[in-house]
Amino acid sequence: MGVIVNKNDQQNDELSRRISADLREKALKSSGVLDDEETPDFAEDSEYIKDFKKTGRFGWVWVVLIVLAIISIILIVML
Repeated sequence: MGVIVNKNDQQNDELSRRISADLREKALKSSGVLDDEETPDFAEDSEYIKDFKKTGRFGWVWVVLIVLAIISIILIVML
């Protein structure tokens, strides 16, 4: 004698999907993180960066000058 079990996989899949979505939502709410875009970044408010200024439009000039200085030192030493 055998028992035939008819299992509705589609209904169970839908139920497990809803349960996992609900648990994921609850975990995100409890951690206080909703999205990466909404997560505050307190680096600019920290004491370490308080008196720093942002790099201006011509910050690349300093990089070019330093590279030229290094090249000129290498050329002077080799010649």
